[in-house]
Amino acid sequence: MQPSFDKVATEVDFPGLERSILDFWQRTQAFELLRKKNHDKPKWSFLDGPITANNPMGVHHAWGRTYKDTYSRYFAMTGHELRYQNGFDCQGLWVEVEVEKELGLRSKQDIENLVPDNRFASIDRFVALCKERVNKFARIQTEQSIRLGYWMDWDRDEDWLKPPDERRSYFTMSEENNYTIWSFLKKCHERGLVYRAYDSMPWCPRCAVGISQMEMHEGYQRVAHRAVFVRFPLRGRPRENLLIWTTTPWTLTSNVAVAVNPTLTYLRIRHRNQVYYLAKGTFTAQRLEDEFRRKEWVEGVPKLKSIEQIFKEKGGYEILGELSGTEMLEWPYDGPFDEFEAQGHPGGFSAEIADVAVKQKWGPAKAAREIHKVIPWDAVSEAEGTGIVHIAPGCGKEDFALGKQEGLVPIAPLDETGIFLPGFGELEGRSAVDPATVDWILANLQQKELLVAVEHYPHNYPHCWRCKTELLFRLVDEWFIDMRWRHAIMEICYDARWIPDFGLQRELDWLSNMGDWMISKKRYWGLALPIWVCDGCGAFDVIGSREELKSRAVAGWERFERHSPHRPWLDLVKIRCGKCNGMASRIPDVGNPWLDAGIVPYSTLGYNRDREYWEKWFPADFVTESFPGQFRNWFYALLAMSALMEGRAPFRVLLGHAIVRDEKGEEMHKSKGNAIPFEESAEKMGVDVMRWMFCRHNPANNINFGYGPADEIRNRFVLKLWNSYAFFCNYARLDGFDPESAGVPVGERPDIDRWILSDLQLLIRTARREFENYNVMAFCLAAETFVAEKLSNWYVRRNRRRFWKSEKSKDKSAAYQTLHTVLTTLVRLLAPVMPFLTEIMYQNLERSGNEKAARALSIHHCNFPEVDESLMDAELSADMEALLRLVSLGSAARNSVRIKVRQPLAEMVIQPANDSERHAIQRFADQISEELNLKKVSLHDPAEGPLLRYEISPNLKTIGPKFGERVKEIRTALAALDPNSLVAKLQVGGKIGLDCAGTTVILDENDVLLRTKAPDGWAGLSDHGTQLLLDARISEELAREGMAREVVRHVQELRKKSGLEMEDRIILYFGTDAAALRRAVEGHSSYISAETLAVKWVSEPLDGNAHATSVKVDGHPLTIQLRKVTTAI
Repeated sequence: MQPSFDKVATEVDFPGLERSILDFWQRTQAFELLRKKNHDKPKWSFLDGPITANNPMGVHHAWGRTYKDTYSRYFAMTGHELRYQNGFDCQGLWVEVEVEKELGLRSKQDIENLVPDNRFASIDRFVALCKERVNKFARIQTEQSIRLGYWMDWDRDEDWLKPPDERRSYFTMSEENNYTIWSFLKKCHERGLVYRAYDSMPWCPRCAVGISQMEMHEGYQRVAHRAVFVRFPLRGRPRENLLIWTTTPWTLTSNVAVAVNPTLTYLRIRHRNQVYYLAKGTFTAQRLEDEFRRKEWVEGVPKLKSIEQIFKEKGGYEILGELSGTEMLEWPYDGPFDEFEAQGHPGGFSAEIADVAVKQKWGPAKAAREIHKVIPWDAVSEAEGTGIVHIAPGCGKEDFALGKQEGLVPIAPLDETGIFLPGFGELEGRSAVDPATVDWILANLQQKELLVAVEHYPHNYPHCWRCKTELLFRLVDEWFIDMRWRHAIMEICYDARWIPDFGLQRELDWLSNMGDWMISKKRYWGLALPIWVCDGCGAFDVIGSREELKSRAVAGWERFERHSPHRPWLDLVKIRCGKCNGMASRIPDVGNPWLDAGIVPYSTLGYNRDREYWEKWFPADFVTESFPGQFRNWFYALLAMSALMEGRAPFRVLLGHAIVRDEKGEEMHKSKGNAIPFEESAEKMGVDVMRWMFCRHNPANNINFGYGPADEIRNRFVLKLWNSYAFFCNYARLDGFDPESAGVPVGERPDIDRWILSDLQLLIRTARREFENYNVMAFCLAAETFVAEKLSNWYVRRNRRRFWKSEKSKDKSAAYQTLHTVLTTLVRLLAPVMPFLTEIMYQNLERSGNEKAARALSIHHCNFPEVDESLMDAELSADMEALLRLVSLGSAARNSVRIKVRQPLAEMVIQPANDSERHAIQRFADQISEELNLKKVSLHDPAEGPLLRYEISPNLKTIGPKFGERVKEIRTALAALDPNSLVAKLQVGGKIGLDCAGTTVILDENDVLLRTKAPDGWAGLSDHGTQLLLDARISEELAREGMAREVVRHVQELRKKSGLEMEDRIILYFGTDAAALRRAVEGHSSYISAETLAVKWVSEPLDGNAHATSVKVDGHPLTIQLRKVTTAI
């Protein structure tokens, strides 16, 4: 007869097994069969947040993708139809920067000269290379995701030859995606929300592109800049100066005004024959003191000095008086670089900016140096600097807004690469961020005797989120969506469930405080914004579809028609101006990449071409991504675009998760050497371990990822599951157990069988509840407890002898049937999280042997388990829970006196916490005795008095900070009370009230220290009302029995090292000169033989073929030899 089960090795290569399962799934088309099985069943709609196809997938991507696959597998097993569409994010600066690196390009000029002297062909070539990079890494990420076990409708070899719109995964570079964004922007335009405006924007000089508010938050780094204290001489007030402080000396070139807070008090100070004005609160302030103490600092930067200290060290000072900020308003002053041509240009600088400023009435048609004055600004504070802020409207967002409010002219000093324009003297052609430029500025200020002090100032400063270059601020024109309708977005936020629940408030906070959405990028690879501006009158229009563009095109359509809607081909298309009938050209800008990802609830479901299909799958039941940045990015874009398109939330449940760190809690970086490539982790720890690590973790907290934590999970859970499975299969194989044979009715099985089946139903209930609740962590933790503590450490371990029996019996059959039921149910419960291991187990447990071929091909085709109420026994489960807890307490009592469980002890006396626990002790006293190796378990009646006595004292570490000088009173009050009554109160309510000098002081369990007092030779322990005493005295007979058990342990270890099978019988030899040990072995020979499967003992050493070891037992030397029995004895 063919065995029902294959033999299972206990030494297992999990990554190797996973690769074999990948082959099995591909060979059997398991995924395709699952889709066929669930076709036309109730829908569960999952929307995949697109992964950027720009580099190989990292382990941080695996966290979110594990969630996606886990919930998808669960809902498939509960009979739902899914779409299984993966997404790739394709467009934007992240791809452009990597292509530039590959080609060695350093600027936009290099890009536009990729094909020498042919800008159009250069842009075309660059865009094509961006597409190629996307396709390359999309294929790599596809293979990586498959290795993760992520079931999606992945593209096959033939699909990669097709355009993006015809592939299985969605690509944000597809025509469908781009044209759907066009329709969104058209709706925005029709509501008057699209506008063009100048603003002083965060700007990357390397990428030569503006950085949106959403993106700027992604790139902050802690750095130190040279900050300067500079004096601005007051006009008409000889030797009087405003004291200015700035961390960006290059902006001083473009100063137009200074601002004070009218409500602050300012000091008038004399220092070295000059008078300075500064805010009173800044003078003695210990600057960044807390940051320095917390070591939130930049290495090598000294502690900052107070302004008072700076003046003292430079010759001292004298305080002449005080005045209010209001008194300083309108004071004129001389700027530090008024000699520059730019400072003398009417209306601001450059000429183009000045023209716009005058037309739009930002300020007067005067030169900046003519209007230098002190202006009011409520935002000026004493938190840093001097309380007097230098204002350069062309070099800062807030400065620009204030400048328009106060009628200041702007000076924009830099070109798109951060280089000073003509008009700035010797600075022309210099980079603003070049240290040499700062050197020149400081030297010039020093020469003019305007420089007061220089320091290195550490602060968080924005960097480009892609190339990591420090950002500047430039006054440029960009395109925006007016977000005055943000409240409509906020309203639909309440239509979704946010996990963790703080996500809702974070999103609302972002929506409440965000500015208008900058949608333009002065780059090449991305959504070609469908905005056409009239070459004559300047009016603009937004095109909403390919069809509309074709109907309005008057030039360039024929050349564009065969291309995707990208630069440079779309740039060729001209339309007629709707206002003056002149020729209109498309703006060269591309779109903000979050438009690409935000539209996918519409583009991927064919919103503009198949509304019925879209209605079937919208909104998504579930989305998940890492939340730290996505509140400002993808989540925001999804909500904003959906609010305008349909006024509905695009998802029902949003699960956000935190960040992957290394196992020490530090950020992973290649440069630090602590980054772990996905492939390496998959092959070293196995993806099932990786997936379990992610799923068991609280998504609200960062996860410390690494091989150490993976080993812990493997040892604590995975191997316990595997070893329980191996134990069953190997014994069932030897005994020829047939799970299809007539079984022993559950009601006729022992308590331990009925208990494990009852608790299995509780686990099923937990699994269904928590999967439906999108809380897989709770299920994983419950499953770990069930497998490690209940199945492996209790059921399998305590039932080994039932399986070891040589004869077949009803009891043995019941054990096999019970363990088979538990394992086959477990693999179904665990399958969504651990798809590989459960597939391996399922194939052996249920499909090995020809007669099993009719079962489901894959574990992932099976139905998810449902609770069988007939198997639930609440009383039995409660009693067993009490039993496990009592055994744990007993083990703790043994540990407290350092006596191993192998050493038998005479007695344990228990005073139960309640009647339920008393019932459990009476029911399972024998099991407690066996488990704790006791000769007797006794019950103590509380009526006879407490079993234990206590000493109680205050915990000075907690009550000291809480109660300060009252500690002595608390100590006295505690000493006056009965410790046992205090313990009883703590165990019931967790708090006690003490009368201290007429007032009540509340202490909790952390505020007191308890010590049990036990009779000599006994160990005492209490926990939540349960008290126990363990007799720790060891008689000679108990000692001999303990030595016999220790001998058994050493024989079992030698069997394992010798490679014996669990069923192999052996011949044994023991050699020792210790009489006590010899008596122990001889007196317990039957026990040793039964435990080690020894069928014969010999008095002389075995020959050279024997396996041998030398050990010590209770300090006595012992030689052990064994040999496998090959013939009948």
